[in-house]
Amino acid sequence: MITEQQIRESLDKVLVPGVMRSPVKMNLVRDIATSDGKVNITLSSTALAPEIQDRLKDSIKEATGKLDGINEVNVDFTDEKPKDLNQIKRVIAVMSGKGGVGKSLVASLTAVALRRQGYEVGILDADITGPSIPKMFGLNNRPAGSDTGLLPVPSRSGIEVMSINLLLPGEDEAVIWRGPLIARAITQFWEEVLWGQIDCLLVDLPPGTADAPLTVLQSFPISGVIIVFTPQDLTNMVVRKAVKMARQMDKSILGVVENMSYLYIPEIDKKMEIFGKSRGEEMAQAAGAPLLAQLPIDPDMSRLCDEGTIERYDGEVMNGLGESVSRIALQTD
Repeated sequence: MITEQQIRESLDKVLVPGVMRSPVKMNLVRDIATSDGKVNITLSSTALAPEIQDRLKDSIKEATGKLDGINEVNVDFTDEKPKDLNQIKRVIAVMSGKGGVGKSLVASLTAVALRRQGYEVGILDADITGPSIPKMFGLNNRPAGSDTGLLPVPSRSGIEVMSINLLLPGEDEAVIWRGPLIARAITQFWEEVLWGQIDCLLVDLPPGTADAPLTVLQSFPISGVIIVFTPQDLTNMVVRKAVKMARQMDKSILGVVENMSYLYIPEIDKKMEIFGKSRGEEMAQAAGAPLLAQLPIDPDMSRLCDEGTIERYDGEVMNGLGESVSRIALQTD
């Protein structure tokens, strides 16, 4: 006799057109009922255009109909809100009190490293006025969806991305909005985007401690915060404000990352501290959290970011960052 688990496994091999994720991973499967060789499958139609629903229904009937003991397959749809379907295990905010320190870079590298470990990963680009995540991943497709919700755009390796730049007519369009509108857009990315089943959603915050970071820390179920900084003394002073903000909001600081920590010159096998002596351990002490990584000034990394191929980067430091975040944030209940 056919079991629900067998049917679910079959559904997990079907890819939703244009999304390249299964209805199981998207958490669209709402009910499976079997009786005398007949299977009734109920899916949510959230964020799926009518033509996508039709193609998905045909694919499911074809895949499920091949199972032994099944004579008839019926597929029905129901409406639900994206926020009621999303199952996100961990939400990690990447923040700093200052701009230009590499928050987006750290969020991207962490996502790539976690994805390589087999995790389902998403990036919510909350930097509404200065979005850079799509550029790093080479994404320019508009998000698919319907009047019931939006679907994030998958990267080459399957990282789910949502950013305001994916919704603008051109990537160089300026978003000239006041705080309340920015906060509303961030909230919509959380409530009206179908993320589905995600192991880790990384939220790339804009700099500072004002409206946008406050919206995320107050409204999202943040599992922890990663603080990013560079060695300069001025940067450290401002970043300490972000540390205090996270503490005042009662959010756990998972660790700190020092970006632009050094420049490695292979010809002489030497690390040069271009922006001054490393303050990694000092900042880790100030944050009361581990130093997750010290990222170098790497021309190859910069080139890949400019080319939109950050997923090709394979530095040891990046892999170490991913392992640290995985161990601290994802391998605990």
